[in-house]
This record gives sequence, C-alpha cells and structure tokens, in this order.
Amino acid sequence: MTARDTAAAPEVGSLPLVPRNPLPLWKLVQLVRRLDTGQEVIRDAGGPITRIQLGPKKLMPPIVAVMSPAGMRDVLGRNDASSDRCIIHEQVQEMAGDSLWVLPNEQWRPRKRALAPVFTKTSVRAFGGHMSKAAQAFVDRWPSGGEVDLDAECRRVAMQSLGRSVLGVDLNERGETIARCMHVASSYTADRALRPVRAPRWLLTPARQRARSAVNAMRAITDEMVKACRDDPTRDAPLVQALIAATDPETGRPLTDEEISNDLLIFMLAGHDTTATALTHALWVLGHHPDIQDRVAAEAAAIGDRELTPDDVPALGYTVQVLHESVRLCPPAAGVARLVTRDFAVDGYRVEAGSLVALGLYALHHDPALWPDPMAFDPDRFSPENVKARDRWQFLPFLGGGRPCIGEHFARLETTLALATVVRACRIESLDDLFECEVPLTTVAKGPIRARVTPRR
Repeated sequence: MTARDTAAAPEVGSLPLVPRNPLPLWKLVQLVRRLDTGQEVIRDAGGPITRIQLGPKKLMPPIVAVMSPAGMRDVLGRNDASSDRCIIHEQVQEMAGDSLWVLPNEQWRPRKRALAPVFTKTSVRAFGGHMSKAAQAFVDRWPSGGEVDLDAECRRVAMQSLGRSVLGVDLNERGETIARCMHVASSYTADRALRPVRAPRWLLTPARQRARSAVNAMRAITDEMVKACRDDPTRDAPLVQALIAATDPETGRPLTDEEISNDLLIFMLAGHDTTATALTHALWVLGHHPDIQDRVAAEAAAIGDRELTPDDVPALGYTVQVLHESVRLCPPAAGVARLVTRDFAVDGYRVEAGSLVALGLYALHHDPALWPDPMAFDPDRFSPENVKARDRWQFLPFLGGGRPCIGEHFARLETTLALATVVRACRIESLDDLFECEVPLTTVAKGPIRARVTPRR
C-alpha cells in the first residue's frame, strides 16, 4: 500500500456503502446472467455504481456493479492488493491450468515480467503480421462475390492468423474442432462461475467431462508445438520461440514447458473469439454504412496494391477509428470481475472486503451520459481531437491500470490489417438488420451474420 493509500484508509470506513439496486431479486438473477445488455438495465435502475445481493452473504458475496469512468479508475488504477482474481478466474484455472490470465497477483507479477517483452509493439510486429494473408485468403475465396456468413469467415481468418502467429502452423485443418472445443470450455466455465450453488469439483458431471475433454484436445496441440520448438529452435513459430526464450528480468528464471503451453492455450481461447467478433461486427456495421466503408477502402487503397504490413498501420488512422467505434458498440469482453480483499473506496462509496466487483464495460460504453446517442455508429467519436478531450477511463476495450490485456497491441494490429485488407478488395452489404450476440464468456455472434460480398475491381 502506498503512503497515499495509507493516508486515505481511515476515511474509507466513514463512506456509505454502495447503494443497493432496487430491482426485484428475480429480475436481477436474470440480468446478472446476461453479461452485456443486462448491465444497462441494472445501471438505469440503480445508477453507475450499484450493489446486488442475490442471497445470504455466506452463499453469495455482494456484487458491486461498477459502470462509471471514476469507478473504473478506482478499481483498475490501484497499485495495492485491494482486489485479486475471482471465481471466474478460478474456474478457468481449474479447467486450463495456471496462466497469466488466472494467476493471483503475487504469482502474476513474475509471469508478467517474463512475458511483457514478448508483447511490446515492436515485438508483436515480428509475429503479428499474418492477419493480412489470412484476410486475403477470405477475399480470394470469393473472387466473383456472393452471399457469405461473416461470422464463419472471420472465425476462419482469426484461426488462420492465430495459428501462424501463435503456433507457427495452419490451424484451419483442425479449426472446426478447436472452435467447438473453445465454445464448450468457455460456456461451461461461465455457467459454473455464475451459479449460486455449484457441484463439488471432484464430481465428474457430464458438462465437466465435456469441458475437460475439450481443453485436453486443445492442450495436446499446444504441448505438441512447445515440444517441436524445443527440438528445433529454428522452427517458424515466432511466439512459441519467444516464450521459450523469455525469462524473468529480476530472477532470470525461464518459463517451464507447462507454463508456456498453458499461456498458449489461453492466448488461443482469448484471442480467437475476441478477434473474430471484433472483425465480424466491424464488417457488419460497415455493411450498413457504405459511405464510411468507402472511406476505409480509399484509405487502404492509397497505400498501394500490395499486402498490408504492420508498418502500414500508422497510415490507417480512420480504419482504427472505425474499429474503436465498432468495439465500443460490441465490446468483445463485455465485462470483467475482481474479488475485493479489503475495504476500499469506489467513486465515493465503500466496497466491503469479500465483495465481487463487476466492471461493466458494455454499460460504460453505452452510457448516454458519456456517449450521446450511444447506439449510433459514429467513428468521429474517436478522432484525435475527441480522444484527447475524453476521460481515459471512459473507453476500456482492453481494460487498463495494473492488469490490462497483455495482447492489446497484437489484437489492435491484427484487426486493423484484416479490416483494411477485406474492405479494400470487397464491398460488404449486410443482409441482417440486427447483430445478435451471446456472451458465454466473451462476446460471440449468435448464428450466421449474412452479407453480400462484391469485388471492388
């Protein structure tokens, strides 16, 4: 705890508790399980900081929903040990082992020190340029145009790019199997974490057995690639090789093969759905805004008729604005949670130790008090001038503070190159008025997202 925190600590006890949400219990139970749009109803009823109690504290900890910029700052911007991982992280750890995403703070810090150099902007360029080739393969599959399922196509693009970037192989040969395994594992994890009463871990229920089988199938792939790179240090698998070479700068300790495999597994789980959803929604929303789409196409075409590379991203400023506005409307991570380990202040209220803080990114990004006409698609919200004038905690697609998403640079690079590549070559006309989602853990498209693709030349 810093001197500032110590000085402020006595004041925390005098603050009022976060106000209890006035909605009836049966309604809150439904809304809490709807991890995106449910946040808005909770916010509108109880305000951007509100407390939810679904049962006795012994069975269910209070849930403090935080959906304001100041609240995000107070939770994510802390450098002390006031919060740590929660039940969701524990469930992922049970299924997929220790990884950077699930480790508690004390174990997370040395792992983060070892991995941080691998995910800098400079390092990501070495293994993050495969998205252009994957997106071009999407374009080449439809030389004469036609009706496509954007969700299926973008999942194929993400799988191909992740396979080459993360493991150095083309995963599309096993793409359907991997995608199915990821859906089974993430759905089971989220469902179990949100249940007030859970079966004991030793009880092998059919759902747990299916989830374990799915994770084991994916782990076999990551284990295989780590071993292959150990046997052949020249193998073209940039991220695997970088993780093998990574060491904690303070202790010099390298990662074990099990730690590398676990982290690769989480990168696949987190990277596939989030990247695919971000790209699918961006193409779908551009399919309803042909004037904005043409501007993105012109920006990419101005670079030249060649494969786009990471060096081209600075010239794709408007494309980045489009992506930011798209993920504001449809954040791939609708929210995250933290377990409060000691009382602390959030936006003028006291949050008690033992509470579960739910950071509502979806509600934050759709708050009409922060974003006028929040459901409208307007990339100019992210012009350099508007970004400079905005509270830094108002837009958090990759979180912020002490434990942000380590793959942020990779995700931004990949989606920018893919969107520019596809729109430069194809005109997208969306055929569905709504972009329906479900949120098993991260946000994914629900069913086909139909569009008509027409070559631009």
